[in-house]
Amino acid sequence: MVFAAPVMTDQTFEYSRQDASGASCVAQAWARLPQPLSPQEREALKARAAHLLQSRNAVLVAHYYVDGDLQDLALETGGCVADSLEMARFGREHAAQTLVVAGVRFMGESAKILSPHKQVLMPDLQATCSLDLGCPADDFARFCDAHPDRQVVVYANTSAAVKARADWMVTSSCALAIVRHLKAQGQKILWAPDRHLGRYIQEETGADMLLWDGACIVHDEFKGEELAALKAQHPQAMVLVHPESPRSVVALADVVGSTSQMLQAVVQGQAQTYIVATDNLIMHRMRQLAPGKTLIEAPTAGNAASCKSCAHCPWMAMNDLQRLVDCLEQGSGEVLLDAALGLQAKVCIGRMLDFVQAHPEALAPKVQGFVRGIGAA
Repeated sequence: MVFAAPVMTDQTFEYSRQDASGASCVAQAWARLPQPLSPQEREALKARAAHLLQSRNAVLVAHYYVDGDLQDLALETGGCVADSLEMARFGREHAAQTLVVAGVRFMGESAKILSPHKQVLMPDLQATCSLDLGCPADDFARFCDAHPDRQVVVYANTSAAVKARADWMVTSSCALAIVRHLKAQGQKILWAPDRHLGRYIQEETGADMLLWDGACIVHDEFKGEELAALKAQHPQAMVLVHPESPRSVVALADVVGSTSQMLQAVVQGQAQTYIVATDNLIMHRMRQLAPGKTLIEAPTAGNAASCKSCAHCPWMAMNDLQRLVDCLEQGSGEVLLDAALGLQAKVCIGRMLDFVQAHPEALAPKVQGFVRGIGAA
């Protein structure tokens, strides 16, 4: 079957960008968003992608925040749906020599760092992340050089070049435990890039933390006042909030946690209704794992303000079935990393993995009934 070229719409989005001096500004980046497909187009493209994955000895690893068709295809073809680190670990352990990463650029880089001998493809290499964009590697390195007395701890949502400058990488699931560990050793911390997650960790641990001024454009839009009003309308609902959200939103949460912890809360929780403050595509997996529960999106607009991301990452949305087929057919979108840079970036990831292995309680426990590939975000 011949597929027509997909119709795309270019949109620009604002994000926070800090420089080496600590000064911040608002910058802009674009995302090329696909138009919806017909049911017939979706099924035909899914069938073509499944055939290509098998014929190329490739495995699809998809993030919770990409289109539901891609999540389903990953599971139907022996891949996984997970957070960025679990995607990379799954790819490293899988026998396939080609990994197709449906997510954003730093996720493809993480997969390549852990599997340097494998081919890593992405449906669109231009799919980026506001946290990654807002932490340029050169500026970050100079900022670190200005504070040599601090341990550099970076969030997973950063480039390979930023990870290469870090002492530790963390995910939102193990960040509190690792920062508490460093504080107990008397360490001061330089944290990047998400200011909301950094502030949350700082307040929970009491650690001495110097924070980079970045933000996720999705979580930064959640609004405390509107969430309080929504909570009043649904007093029996449990509120789940990702810690990349502003303080006013986190303050209203019943559960503050990573993507896996939010999934666990829905599956294990006794409540019937859940208000969810993270990217709305996570609800695809939530509905599959807890089909009898009611899920409500947390508000991203109000008081005459309209939303921009509207609770879905525009760069995650750049992953679609047509671009997946294109990258498999053409071998396009290959993630290439300098070998030396990849080895250096692997150091901070290795420290985190070693810590979690030695302290398994640092991560949320596994939940029975979860498909393989749901890990800690």
